[in-house]
Amino acid sequence: MKLLKKNQVIIYVIAIMIMTAGYLNFTTNANDNQSIETSMQMEAKDDTLLADIGDATLVNSNDVVTGEETATTSDSSNKSESENQNSNSEGAKQVEQKEVQANSEVTKDDYFVQSKLERDTMYSQMLETYEKVLNSSNSLETQKQTATQEITKINELKNSIMICENLIKTKGFENSIIFVNDKSISVIIESEEMKPEDVAKIQNIISREMKAEIDNIHISTK
Repeated sequence: MKLLKKNQVIIYVIAIMIMTAGYLNFTTNANDNQSIETSMQMEAKDDTLLADIGDATLVNSNDVVTGEETATTSDSSNKSESENQNSNSEGAKQVEQKEVQANSEVTKDDYFVQSKLERDTMYSQMLETYEKVLNSSNSLETQKQTATQEITKINELKNSIMICENLIKTKGFENSIIFVNDKSISVIIESEEMKPEDVAKIQNIISREMKAEIDNIHISTK
C-alpha cells in the first residue's frame, strides 16, 4: 500500500509539471504573437508616418520663394542699387561742378577786390608821403608846390577811375579794374569774351573821363 501511494504521488507531481509546462508554453506563444503583432502594427504606423512626412509640404506660404522669384528680386535689387549708384554719381558730379564754378567765381571776385585794395593802398601811401612834405617845416617852397600838385593829380585820378569803373558796370560788366601807368591805361574786365562793340564802348568811357588817347587804352579779360 505504501508503495502504491508513493507511485500515485509521483504520477500526480509529473502530471502537475506537465500541465504547468503546457500552460507556460501557451502563455509564451501568446505573448510572442501579441508582440509580433504589436511590432508589425508599429512598423506599419512608422511607414505611414514616414510616408506622410515624405509627402508633406507644410511650409508657410509667406516664406516660400521660388528660384525665379529670387532671381527677379535679386535683379531688381541689383538694378535699384545700380540706379542709386548712378544717381549718387551724377549728383556728386553736379555738386563738384557747382563747387568748381563757385570757387572760380570766388577766385575772380577775390582778384578784383584784392587788386583794387592794393591799388588804393598805393595811392593812399603816395598821398601820405606828399602830405608829409607839404606839412614839414623843413620842406622848400618848391617842394611844397610839387607835393600840392601831386596830391591834386592823385585825387583826380582816383575820382576818374571810380567813375569809369562804375560806368563800365552799367554796360553789363560786374567787375572791372583800371591801372594807370603814366599815359598807358590798362583795363581788365571780368568776362569770357569781349565783342568789338563792347571794347569800343569801354574805350570811349576811358577816353572821355580820363582824357586818354584810344591807342593808349588796353583792354583784356579775366
